[in-house]
Amino acid sequence: MKVFITGATGYIGEQLALALAARQFEVVALVRSPEQATTLRTAGITLLQGDLDSVAVLEKGMQQCQAVLHLAAYARLWPENEAIFRKVNIEGTCHVADAALKNKVQRLIFTSTAGVFGPSASAAEPVTEDTNKSVPHTSAYEATKAEAEKLLKTYVPKGLEVIILNPTRVYGPGKESESNAVNKLISLYMKGKWRFLPGNGQSIGNYCFTEDIVSAHINAIALGKSGHNYLLGGHNISYKELFDSVAQVTGQHHRLYKVPAKLLHVVSQLLVAGAKLTNSKPLLTPKWLQKYLNNWCVSSQKAQKELQYTITPLAVGLKKTIDYIKE
Repeated sequence: MKVFITGATGYIGEQLALALAARQFEVVALVRSPEQATTLRTAGITLLQGDLDSVAVLEKGMQQCQAVLHLAAYARLWPENEAIFRKVNIEGTCHVADAALKNKVQRLIFTSTAGVFGPSASAAEPVTEDTNKSVPHTSAYEATKAEAEKLLKTYVPKGLEVIILNPTRVYGPGKESESNAVNKLISLYMKGKWRFLPGNGQSIGNYCFTEDIVSAHINAIALGKSGHNYLLGGHNISYKELFDSVAQVTGQHHRLYKVPAKLLHVVSQLLVAGAKLTNSKPLLTPKWLQKYLNNWCVSSQKAQKELQYTITPLAVGLKKTIDYIKE
C-alpha cells in the first residue's frame, strides 16, 4: 500500500514513517528540509520538499496513494500567535484534504489531540469520544485542532474517509519537540531541577506511550471507521504518581513540594512578564496552569475495541523513555 505522510520529521511522525516503511508500506513524506530527514531517506522513504501551503507538491505526492496520514501541525505554546495556528492547523489541513480528494485517496488519518474534548468532570469520570466539551479551550492549539476536525468531517460526504486520532500526553523515545513535554518533565526531575507539585499534586493526567500511538495510526489505516474519533490514552495518574513511578524506575528520589494554586497563578504571571522582557519562553503561563490543575482522565476503550489499541505498562514505557533520555 502506498501512503503519504506529513509531519514525518516530528516526534511521532518520524517514528510512524519508519514503522510504516519497516512494514513494507510505500511511504512518501512531505518534509520542509530534506537535509534534516536523512534517517527517512536511509529507510527508503521518498521525500518531497514542501510545506502545507505547497498545493502542487501535496497533489503530486498523493498520486496513487491509498491513505494519507496528516500529522504536521503548529504546536508551539509560546508565543501564542493565533494567526500562525490558523494558517497551519486549519488552512494547511484544508490543503491536505483537498489534495487527497482530488487524487481519490481512500482515507485520511488526522492526528489531533485529546485536549479538544476538554478536562474530565472528575477523576472518576473519564472523557470518552461522546463527551460534550463544557469549558473553553485553554490554547490556540486545541481550538484550531477542534476546528480542523469539524472541517475534515465535511469531506466525508464528498467521498473522503476521515479518521481522527486524539492522543493524550505522549511520552517515550523520540526527538525533542514541542510534542514531548512529558519527556522534558521526566528529564528535569531526574536532574533534580523539578521540585514542585502543582496544587495538591493530585490532579489526574493521562499518559500514552509513543510506540502505542504509532501502532494505532497504522491500525487506523485498515480498521478506523470514517467520521469517527479515537481517544488514544494510557494511564490515568496524578503528578505525584507520575514522579513516584519515575523515582521507582531510576532509583532517584527527589523531594517534591506542593505549591498552592493561587501562588502558582501569581508566579505564572510573573514568568510571562519576564519572558516578554527577555524574549524567552516562560516555564509556566496562566493558561497552562489552568489546564494542568484540571483532571484529564481519559478512556481508550473505543480504540482498544475498534483499532486493537494496546497500552504499554507504565513501568515498561518509563524504563524505555528513561534509557533513551540517559543516552
